[in-house]
Amino acid sequence: MTALAVTAETEPDRGPVAEPSGLRVAYVMSRFPKLTETFILFEMAAVERQGTDVWLFPLLHEREATMHPEAVPYVARAHYQPFIDRAILTSQCHVLRRHPRRYLGSFAAMLRGTWRSPNFLVGGLGIFPKVVHAARLMERDGVQHVHCHFATHPALAGFLIHRLVGIPFSFTAHGSDLHVDRTMLCEKVDEAAFTVTISEDNRKVFERECGGPIATLEVIHCGVDTAVFHPVPRATPREDRLSILSIGTLHEVKGQTHLIEACRRLAADGVPFVCRFVGDGPDRASLEQQVAAAGLTDQVEFLGQRTRTEIARLLTSSDVLVAPSVPTRGGKREGIPVVLMEAMSSGLPVVASALSGIPELVVDGSSGLTVPPGDAAAIAAALHRLHDDPELRGRLGAAARDRVVAEFDVDRNAGRLIARIRAAGAGGPALGRTAVR
Repeated sequence: MTALAVTAETEPDRGPVAEPSGLRVAYVMSRFPKLTETFILFEMAAVERQGTDVWLFPLLHEREATMHPEAVPYVARAHYQPFIDRAILTSQCHVLRRHPRRYLGSFAAMLRGTWRSPNFLVGGLGIFPKVVHAARLMERDGVQHVHCHFATHPALAGFLIHRLVGIPFSFTAHGSDLHVDRTMLCEKVDEAAFTVTISEDNRKVFERECGGPIATLEVIHCGVDTAVFHPVPRATPREDRLSILSIGTLHEVKGQTHLIEACRRLAADGVPFVCRFVGDGPDRASLEQQVAAAGLTDQVEFLGQRTRTEIARLLTSSDVLVAPSVPTRGGKREGIPVVLMEAMSSGLPVVASALSGIPELVVDGSSGLTVPPGDAAAIAAALHRLHDDPELRGRLGAAARDRVVAEFDVDRNAGRLIARIRAAGAGGPALGRTAVR
């Protein structure tokens, strides 16, 4: 088993944590702790800073070689469940005996909604027993609302919990969870107290799928901690060599191959640069081969996975962040990459694909530069322009910071989510309920 690399580091003070408000919210997600899903981890932290009691019910225990230190206390208190054990079997018998219509009706609704999609059906069958058990625990312990991240199996879990014990639920849809397979999406929307998505572009996907405007759908952007990601004054001028950074899973959807080709073009044009890739993934070997074939091994480096604090430091030593996202052949696409928010909050100019919700964050020529997805020549031209114009880099970076602070701050947007949860009727004291005993 690989040991987790966890670094204890000091974060900037976000101010006093609010007194507990009596609101108890359970978070459900596919896997936790997942290094690349900082938007869930730090949203929970922001929600807790506002006095909400967060309970954590991951569907799977993710085990990666690197873990954000901030995730450690959440892992310690998370309610991880196996697919089956004695306690889970006891819950099936208990609920089936006391509430057979709820149990069988929930199971039937899951089958009706998922049978056309083998992925959703198998996953639904796999999680159903543990979700029944989680529903009992949530009701016993006074959970008042369930918020699920991703429109796929986590939202299905919220749907089932609501049917089993009546706790209202909501879910946030992000990127590929909405674009690849929308099985049962409209049923989840109809059952949810409200639905969140992270971009206006995603709102249009919902409306096309479900036949028009949805009154209970709200756009709440993911956010970043603008106290952690902040501009750092530079005492000396930057080197003539352009320092390029790209952060993300090494996978087709992130488009790193197009950035490597852009780097080849920059080298051919005599532009001095260094390019660093942060992250790991299935495409690492092929990307390293591409770098070697292009003769760029002295200029392109793969750094592997890094914690949030390490990423913040890398951003302060870079000149530009590139997010060359593309839609994949299988239909995957990003929503609004959080790494763009982190870079922009740090006062860094960005080059990003004009794809999905990205133009809602990166306004071309104002808060960054956008390029057509998969267009290596356009990426190279944007980077060449930034290399030649330090004043443009500074102007774009300052505007980028302002944009994130105004609309993509994690505390501001967590406050909007909690207000929505309260409006849905989950504002009373956290008292244990006993309908399922």
